[in-house]
Amino acid sequence: MGKRHLEDAIKQVDYPVEVTYRCYELDPTSGTDIKETIYESLAKKYGMSIAQAKANTQHMVQMAKDAGLDYQMDSLILTNTFDAHRLTMFAKKQGLMIEMTERILRAHFTESKHIGNRETLADLAAEVGLERGAVEKMLASDEMADEVRADELTAQQYRITGVPFFLINKKYGLTGAQPTEVFVQALRKVIAEDEIVVLNNDNGMICDENGCEIPKK
Repeated sequence: MGKRHLEDAIKQVDYPVEVTYRCYELDPTSGTDIKETIYESLAKKYGMSIAQAKANTQHMVQMAKDAGLDYQMDSLILTNTFDAHRLTMFAKKQGLMIEMTERILRAHFTESKHIGNRETLADLAAEVGLERGAVEKMLASDEMADEVRADELTAQQYRITGVPFFLINKKYGLTGAQPTEVFVQALRKVIAEDEIVVLNNDNGMICDENGCEIPKK
């Protein structure tokens, strides 16, 4: 949701904005094949009933729907996401990180695919234009692991403890899936700060390709 709201905000500010995705695991210790449902996991983690977990999740589903997203939480598959992050970093080297990230998110939240399964990841990679054999070879190795861990270390240095988190110009942070207008305000603030403010008047000598203009007294 936060990603979609940011994308909508960028369209509104009419200014070139470069977006870089970073890796962050909510639970690096989780297994690949998890039998629990998202509701059972939330209930255990926060000490609530299954009914409460479903009610809270339904609120998120409605928020996603308002953003034009279709979240299928009843069939969502929990898993370890380290390989999925490695794949996004591999795609980054090929100039396809944005496409790969979008495809993995849709596979996870909407299509209920097992994004911890390497065959599934290879299928998704091929869909966005990556060479399947190269992806399978990468996933079978430790390639891109250091890149993922470097991003996670950076997150620790910035004291980031949850996602989504948006860092703008390495100066301003936004936490959570904020409304589009919040992103618009933040981007406009940063853009305004990047603009050059001329502090002097026009009485000084100015030189350009045509020579120098001497100010009139």
